[in-house]
Amino acid sequence: MKKIAIIGANSFQNRLILKAKEMGYETHVFAWQCGDVGETTADFFYPISIVEKEQILEECRKIKPDGVASIASDLAVITVNYVAEALGLTCNDYKDSIICTNKYEMRRAFMAGGVPVPKFLKVSTTPAEEELAGFSYPLIVKPTDRSGSRGITKINSYSELAAAVEASVCHSFEKCAVIEEFIEGNEYSCECVSYNGKHHFLALTKKYTTGAPHFIETGHCQPSDIPAEYQSGIVKSIFKALDSLNIKNGASHSEFKLLTGGDIRIIEIGARMGGDCIGSDLVYLSTGVDFVGAVVDIACGNAPDLEPKHAPQKAVIRFLFDEADLALVDEAKADSTKNIVFVSDIDKENMGKVTDSSTRMGYYIYTQA
Repeated sequence: MKKIAIIGANSFQNRLILKAKEMGYETHVFAWQCGDVGETTADFFYPISIVEKEQILEECRKIKPDGVASIASDLAVITVNYVAEALGLTCNDYKDSIICTNKYEMRRAFMAGGVPVPKFLKVSTTPAEEELAGFSYPLIVKPTDRSGSRGITKINSYSELAAAVEASVCHSFEKCAVIEEFIEGNEYSCECVSYNGKHHFLALTKKYTTGAPHFIETGHCQPSDIPAEYQSGIVKSIFKALDSLNIKNGASHSEFKLLTGGDIRIIEIGARMGGDCIGSDLVYLSTGVDFVGAVVDIACGNAPDLEPKHAPQKAVIRFLFDEADLALVDEAKADSTKNIVFVSDIDKENMGKVTDSSTRMGYYIYTQA
């Protein structure tokens, strides 16, 4: 029987587990045991943390999987490529996965590849003001190696820097932060999949956030509102950035700001699906392309099936922060133009206390013709 090793067991990874089973694979799932849904939906579950790549590799040598995969997790990307490379399976180079999960190293790779980046500086403590000579405020401060809006702060003066650096370093695994010039403009992402070095564009996503200072995502929409005449140039720029990171196989999620005239500035790229259900749900709903199935195919050394399974439509995810947002769920259900696809469990204990993406109350997804 075909086998696949899946790194992670939470609700997002469960989309991958269920898809792999649907495609006829025996699923072997690795994650810290904490009651996540994937622990029970997996054919075989191994209570090993996703960061314990050596232990996972040892088990996979016994399992002999046809592929190793994960979705929407930067931490899992490192383990996926480490294990797959050691087993001779389809993946990106392990050394490149380190770059793809570190914002400082990523910016250095962009510069080497001729991809425009804002002025940036890596720090572990608050730098002296003269070290920022030549930087223009406002600045954005973020951990070098975290996602999900954790530890991100926009600042307008040097007096705000110490608190921002402390917050970022606190959230960082390597205890470092990146300080960079803030880029004005609406934020979007580009969802792609690559196989043997060839990139395939899937969708452009409009991102909605709380704005400054922490930019927590409030929702996403596909297709985006980017004018059609800008889109080919944007995709070309994204493909160049993917090449600069040596991303050859699997999903990618490229976040960027759109400037006047269609020019873009890339913020960062994950060698994985976008989180927040962007890759696992919205791409299929909006385009008809089975993105999750493509990840399984590629991980197991097969060309992905990118044929749409249904007509294009609008797909939206909205996140819940407070009591007013709960009323929006009922309004959406009553709106005959919206088809509610999914409503998550709702954690009312976090009502009005959201500090990053991981503490949002819940979400709902809907489509429109």
